[in-house]
Amino acid sequence: MNSAEPDQQLHQIQKKIELGKYEEALAGLSIYSASESTLPDVYYMQAVCFRYCRQFDNALRALKLLKEIAPEHGRAHQEEGHTYRALGKQTLALRAYERACSLNPALISSFKAQSELLKQQGQIAIAKRIDAQLDHLLRLPKPLIAVTDLISQGKLLRAEKLCKDFMRQAPDHVEGMRLLADIAIRLGVLDDAELLLESAIELDPENTPLQIAFIRVLRKRQQFERALFQAKSLLKTEPENLQFRSLYAIECMQSGDFEQALAEFDAILQRLPDDPVTSISKGHALKTKGDSTGAVACYQKAIKADPKKGEAFYSLANLKTYRFTAAELVELASLTKDANLSFMDRVYVHFALGKAYEDEQDFAAAYEQYEAGNSMKKAQSRYKAVKMTEELEAQKKVFTRDFFASYSGSGFRAKDPIFILGLPRAGSTLLEQILSSHSDVDGTLELPNVLSLSQKLRRESVQGVCPGYPFILEQIPENDLEDFGKRYINETYCHRKGARRFVDKMPNNFRHIGLIKLMLPNAKIIDARRNPMDCCWSGYKQLFAEGQEFTYDLSDIGIYYRDYVGLMNHWEKVLPGYVLKVNNEDVVDDLEGQVKRILEFCELPFEDSCLNFYQTKRNIRTPSSEQVRQPVNRLGFGKWKPFSDYLYPLRNALGEELVQLS
Repeated sequence: MNSAEPDQQLHQIQKKIELGKYEEALAGLSIYSASESTLPDVYYMQAVCFRYCRQFDNALRALKLLKEIAPEHGRAHQEEGHTYRALGKQTLALRAYERACSLNPALISSFKAQSELLKQQGQIAIAKRIDAQLDHLLRLPKPLIAVTDLISQGKLLRAEKLCKDFMRQAPDHVEGMRLLADIAIRLGVLDDAELLLESAIELDPENTPLQIAFIRVLRKRQQFERALFQAKSLLKTEPENLQFRSLYAIECMQSGDFEQALAEFDAILQRLPDDPVTSISKGHALKTKGDSTGAVACYQKAIKADPKKGEAFYSLANLKTYRFTAAELVELASLTKDANLSFMDRVYVHFALGKAYEDEQDFAAAYEQYEAGNSMKKAQSRYKAVKMTEELEAQKKVFTRDFFASYSGSGFRAKDPIFILGLPRAGSTLLEQILSSHSDVDGTLELPNVLSLSQKLRRESVQGVCPGYPFILEQIPENDLEDFGKRYINETYCHRKGARRFVDKMPNNFRHIGLIKLMLPNAKIIDARRNPMDCCWSGYKQLFAEGQEFTYDLSDIGIYYRDYVGLMNHWEKVLPGYVLKVNNEDVVDDLEGQVKRILEFCELPFEDSCLNFYQTKRNIRTPSSEQVRQPVNRLGFGKWKPFSDYLYPLRNALGEELVQLS
């Protein structure tokens, strides 16, 4: 069966469903094997047909299989709602419709069904809120409803094209601008999103969803002062609005004003003492400040308020120092059997259980939980290892010695930035803590500026042609490269506290060393390297907030590490001496020698404070926050070895040469 035939076949089956020929449609669907790439559509059509044929158990079985491979398939949850409603299970139906609307806010049928069920239960106030959402949806132009639907399905390029086509006819439509900004955010083009939202707010300054979206994109761009100003202005319009107060508290935290953030969280908890989300946010603030005891209390309070709050359990595990009690372990294990646990709460529970079982040295059970959590995240990810390999190979094709020689005088000559890059969980936070303990260096964050620039360059055109990134750099004028460097320095200035140097520790910047060299030729770059098996295994069992999708699969993470080493070898070949490789194991075994080596490379005088980095008081926002507040130790070495029997996909992907380094 060629690639075109399945689509044509499914189209014909869809027609039969529309004509009410459900038995014939089921017969047609039965020919598809479990290996078909069209499986989500097959399961969905089967569920619809089974429901109309009143084979409700079969319908629910098909939906269970569908949600396992596509957990955020909004229509799957809607169909589940229809099935439960047909069975008379109104509470389960209502929950399914709520999930459907949350995942895909274009599902008119789910909004209508929610409203009807809520009214039947006498929950009139909630039903009115649903009706208001439905009314907003129905008043949208049909193309924008379709755009909303496509975004929810992850079909971003189709959504973008449809939205842009609509905006050509209605350039001032604020909801169209908001949706286009949403697409830009998901594609990583944050400056486009900011511009769209800013323009939309000028047209409709009282539009609350626009204001909230604008604050969030500013936060993503790490323009924390602007985001804080916007959040404070929004709160002034409705001082009693708890959503606005929560948003303001989060922006206070992001901008480093933890005292104000904690005061705001406490004010919310006075009015909503059992709100688990606020308790978790307060816990995060306390953790970042270094108050792990207070953070534990907040996370435990959230669990007491909502025992199904997986994020609270995971937040305890993510402290790295917390040990679950026997009772908590039983509670966590029981949650995995709860069929109504939300997708993300289930992911959190699996990762928390993995850490709990690992602490108990039940390595088989721990691996089973880590694998379950990663498999769920992998199912919703569009990451393709082969595509990443191609992207990194493209860097090698463009950035040759001759290419750099032709741009030898390019860029902005500032010496301010020190980039620490590599793989996550490779020791970059430790190196940042060492450097930021120096009087001449500010520690900042994992800054998104280089990644955002690379995303923008992917979509730039020259004389009507879009060559893509990095190939577009072969055609960019030298003046543009200097502007890129100046803009980077200006945009990151808000994260600094007055020192003449600063650290940008975005690990993924290793993909863009060529771009950094062109726009900031005097920047210092440190490659944080760690034992391959330790690094990859640590990444696999860490649930990252975003941006590290290669960590959801052992083979993917092994290929990524191998490709990373290959690209770093290329940078050393074409830019000899430009990057300093620092092995985590060497830092642990010879702290003073490595600190002196790092400072010499960065052209900084030696200071004893860099050896006593664990005494430095600063807010740390990475998963390693508790670990780098302790002196260096070997506790992280060889953590993969008890799991060795399960790691053959990783070993095979890395290759024998890298495995032997472990």
